[in-house]
Amino acid sequence: MAKGIMPPTYLIILLVLSISLHFIFPMVKFIFSPYNYLGFVLIAFGSAVNLWADSIFKKKKTTIKPHELPRFFIAFGPFKMSRHPMYLGMLSILLGVAIFLGSLVSFIFQVAFIVLMETLFIPTEERNMENQFGKEYLKYKKRVRRWI
Repeated sequence: MAKGIMPPTYLIILLVLSISLHFIFPMVKFIFSPYNYLGFVLIAFGSAVNLWADSIFKKKKTTIKPHELPRFFIAFGPFKMSRHPMYLGMLSILLGVAIFLGSLVSFIFQVAFIVLMETLFIPTEERNMENQFGKEYLKYKKRVRRWI
């Protein structure tokens, strides 16, 4: 796992690439005004989920860093709908930006984000959770989907 580069950095890089390529290679635009403004709903949703999850991590004084061992098992709030609500929130932001931009090229980056999270972070996080919380986490894993 990449200990130095955290998921928000990947989000920012992919957002910059998405917006830049939208203007550099103005490919097929297929979402037009006013429908593209629905992207703001997804951006707001993703931001709210991230802030909500972050506040829970802080309140419970457990780590938010994917490579560190958690001290507290969180299974409430946004963690009832997703085992990784912060990644879901970031994905929602990327999707919202793509819908707002409305061009085909901007829809590549959600897939890249999922692949990066599934490869670089989620396996380690889930292994750490299983090691720390055992059967409790395994039951949670059966009950709550990884993304949504």
